[in-house]
Amino acid sequence: MEFRSGMLNVSPIGRNCSQEERDEFEKYDKGRNIQLRFQVCVSCEKFAHLNLTFSIGGQISFGVFLQGWDKTYCLRYLDGFYEIHFFGDKTYKGGNDHEIYESEQTIGHTVTSPKDTMEHFKKLFLANP
Repeated sequence: MEFRSGMLNVSPIGRNCSQEERDEFEKYDKGRNIQLRFQVCVSCEKFAHLNLTFSIGGQISFGVFLQGWDKTYCLRYLDGFYEIHFFGDKTYKGGNDHEIYESEQTIGHTVTSPKDTMEHFKKLFLANP
């Protein structure tokens, strides 16, 4: 576990693992959903009464934070913008991008990599009319 500003980050494999170990865990986890099962187990059985949100983020961990302290928190400071586009890879329910992706204040885009993000961006904002 790692304490961060406004949240607790929990990693089943451990925060100090090497990049190679991170990559291997991510591959292993894809078919087995270790992060998701661990998240559901912790949130539903142990801490449901504490008004917390549990969301998967990154390769090896999930975040624990107060309800309402997800990525939508920043939107209260963005009044007056015509459009707010959000690009994220964990936009599914339980992912750390889900709430802001689904927000009525944003136009959400699911992406798979930095390259994919640039392709979306180019099509949306740099395409010739």
